[in-house]
Amino acid sequence: MSQILIGRNDTAEVSLESRYGNRHGMVAGATGTGKSVSLMVLAEGFSRLGVPCVLADVKGDLAGLALPASEPGDKLQARLSRLGLTDWQPQANPVVFWDLYGKHGHPLRTTVSEMGPALLGRVLQLSDTQQGVLEVIFKVADDQGWLLLDLTDLRALLSFAAENARDISGHYGLIGNTSIAAIQRSLLALEQAGGEGFFGEPALELTDLLRQDMSGRGVINVLAADQLVLEPKLYAAFLLWLLSELFEQLPEVGDQELPRLVFFFDEAHLLFDDCPPALRQRVEQVVRLIRSKGVGVYFCSQNPDDVPEDILGQLGNRIQHALRAFTPRDQKAVRAAAETFAPNPKLDVTAAIGQLGVGEALASTLREGGVPSPVERVLVTTPRCRIGAITEAERTAVRQRSPVGGKYDTPVNRESAAEMLARRADAKAADASVVAADPPPTPADDNAWGGAVHDAVFGTRRRQGMIETMGKQVVRTMGSQIGRQILRGVLGGLFGGRRR
Repeated sequence: MSQILIGRNDTAEVSLESRYGNRHGMVAGATGTGKSVSLMVLAEGFSRLGVPCVLADVKGDLAGLALPASEPGDKLQARLSRLGLTDWQPQANPVVFWDLYGKHGHPLRTTVSEMGPALLGRVLQLSDTQQGVLEVIFKVADDQGWLLLDLTDLRALLSFAAENARDISGHYGLIGNTSIAAIQRSLLALEQAGGEGFFGEPALELTDLLRQDMSGRGVINVLAADQLVLEPKLYAAFLLWLLSELFEQLPEVGDQELPRLVFFFDEAHLLFDDCPPALRQRVEQVVRLIRSKGVGVYFCSQNPDDVPEDILGQLGNRIQHALRAFTPRDQKAVRAAAETFAPNPKLDVTAAIGQLGVGEALASTLREGGVPSPVERVLVTTPRCRIGAITEAERTAVRQRSPVGGKYDTPVNRESAAEMLARRADAKAADASVVAADPPPTPADDNAWGGAVHDAVFGTRRRQGMIETMGKQVVRTMGSQIGRQILRGVLGGLFGGRRR
């Protein structure tokens, strides 16, 4: 049975059994209490077991997973002795760096179509009405076979919808130019935040997150998120999209000895802040069901109550670092955190949460039968990799060894909605110019005989017609009796006079 050692005390130790690694977990605690080290311990442990991981590096200190730790000094030696780690050796982990902006890792992209209108609407912070318009626009693109790959495609389609709003409204439901303009403004804000590079090709293939190195260790995929976290809607939507893609594409495998992938969601509160009910329901569904796909999800946040109760109840593996109860809200958070653990009669959990030192934690994991173990106060073990940030030169060296750099570093721009709509507009303009240069034929051009009759009856600029000649003759003869008789005869013949 494979295990990951989390920590020890004088009488007990807490380890995570690999077969329950897909039962999800929670790492919580105040800033500076050791959450990042606990994340590194878990990621490193899963990697040694051959399980790939995905985690977001919000502060830049998780990049140290790619390099070995320094030789232990006196302080570290004392900690290792206290933990009883006699076989500890510095060791790097197989790491691939990713970055939505392409600066600190391989560009991580998806297409507009794969993101979908629901998540994209959350990124753009659209109202319900604007969200409905966006869904109509996606439907139009699907029906017409127009690929939505990047934001240029979406802008082109929005312009098309504005020009053809009446026709689209008749087929798909009412859309207004006001809503379209609001979506366009939101797209502009997303571009200014650096989100344009996120949409495009080559799009991420999930199999590239499920790699092992030549020695069988799971690759740790580190997403540079120090800038991304400044755009919380984009950060949360991207991670939720990735989790949803895993849920939709991976086959059912049930419970296995090892998870297929472990997903760490740092700063988890960003996902649920101002989260619409429909989207929250989607998160709950994914977390509840993705376990059967062999994927474990571990949330990391300052307080456990940052995660909704329905999701918190699905998190069987818990690591709780110190919380400082300086305010009534903090005291409430401490009590709530204490209540989430399986009780230990030898430990006052509520008091212990406020007394934990840096590198200490309260930990409880699932045991035989999926039953939570009693909570223990432990000293968290030390990872074998470097704890802290790395230099740009070191990061570059890791990127150059990456097995996927040649696949994702160069963008691809194939024909999609923008090009198709541009070609359609050019064809329409060309047809209009042909019509202007060659006006439609007149009736006289179509039928020469009919034109001649027309000229004879009504005349031309140079010659009088029959009607004009007859009119002049009538005027000359109206003064006489004979003229009046002739006029009556002519009008009677034209309009069917009374017969005698």
